[in-house]
Amino acid sequence: MGGTARTVVIGAGKSGLAAARFLGSQGAEVVLTDSQPSPSKAQIEALLQDHIPAVWGHHPLSLLDGCAELVLSPGISPRIPIAAEALRRGISVIGEVELAHRALRAQADGSRILAITGTNGKSTTTDLLAHLLKSSGLRAVACGNLGKPFLQAVAENGPGTIYALELSSYQLETIQEFHAEGAAFLNLTPDHLARHGTLEAYRQAKLRIFERQTEGDLRVVPSCHPEWWLDAPGMGATVTFGWEIPTQAGAFCTGDGKLCTKNPDGLITEILHRSELKIPGDHNVENALAALLLAQHGGASLESLREGLRTYPGLAHRIAFCGEKNGIRAYNDSKGTNVDATAIAIRALQGPLVLLLGGTDKGTGYVPLREELKGKLHRLVFLGEAVPQLERDLGDLPHDVVAGFDDAVGHALDLAITGDQVLLSPACASFDQFNNFEERGDRFEALVKAWMNA
Repeated sequence: MGGTARTVVIGAGKSGLAAARFLGSQGAEVVLTDSQPSPSKAQIEALLQDHIPAVWGHHPLSLLDGCAELVLSPGISPRIPIAAEALRRGISVIGEVELAHRALRAQADGSRILAITGTNGKSTTTDLLAHLLKSSGLRAVACGNLGKPFLQAVAENGPGTIYALELSSYQLETIQEFHAEGAAFLNLTPDHLARHGTLEAYRQAKLRIFERQTEGDLRVVPSCHPEWWLDAPGMGATVTFGWEIPTQAGAFCTGDGKLCTKNPDGLITEILHRSELKIPGDHNVENALAALLLAQHGGASLESLREGLRTYPGLAHRIAFCGEKNGIRAYNDSKGTNVDATAIAIRALQGPLVLLLGGTDKGTGYVPLREELKGKLHRLVFLGEAVPQLERDLGDLPHDVVAGFDDAVGHALDLAITGDQVLLSPACASFDQFNNFEERGDRFEALVKAWMNA
């Protein structure tokens, strides 16, 4: 594989394939390598289409001979031997996000980046941001760690696009020149410590989202934890979000539930009441405030922001509002496939709840849900293979057993009364009756739609 300097792409997931195919389309000599011993049919087809050679099962150091740059997929640690050896040899090591940023800035077409990181809430905030921008008639796309690789989004979109870009700590580890016109750091809890080693190293990786910002850019950070971001790099103007009025500028939620902004001149503007949001819970109020500040910086108008916040349904299958009839609201949290996730969904809703539980049992037990349900429960509906364990753990609480999914959903909607929230958050996998949680959630939404139209 001699001749011109080549680029080596490590990892054959979505990001790695996007990087290899992009480089191939630009006429670069590229080779992909992945530690899995054999590729999937889809991977083979993707690489054949663009005539990209691949090495499977290991990352031979010989690939570095004649290599100009190494592109790491987010799941690949920069500390693996081939990456460490590349750095020792003075070979540039970047990630797919840096490659996409380079391609975007080379176009110089007026496109901008509004980026989001944090331990929790990144995907919802990113998706909501794109929704708010589109509601204002702006060209926007949600991408990055959320679904579509950044590089693919850049290839598919034209001039003047605003990229609502979700970034994980893994992706931020390998940036170099990456620059976001607006960036948010939502929150910080211990995560990915096996990769980063310490919470401080993880925090520093997150803070890199700000490091190339200039004075005209926006840095969005939580007001309640200045210790997370006070040493942030870059020169972006700092605005805060949270539950108290900002000392300078930002967005906040009042004690009586009004979402407001405060501009640098001290002017406070009420946007809407939190009850108008379709995404429930305090965590989603914070997500909405952060998205609001970024969207405003991106050029969204005040009225379109109000409308966008009112109409955003939430990410599919994540406590997503999916219909209302006779004062009964239905929420799809099919992604709640374990007890911890279901506990978060219960906390997010005010109640009273008609809660659908069950599916394929994961063997962890359901007793922890008792505490979360106190003062909120109207009735439980047990379904699927997990019914025996649900009966053992929660059988003394008001409940019905309806084993089949469609019948269980119909029963829950029928017994709900005005003011109730019908919540599908099964605390179980879906494999007893569905191929995956998405299929289960889609079926729930179809049943809710039929109920609304009945």
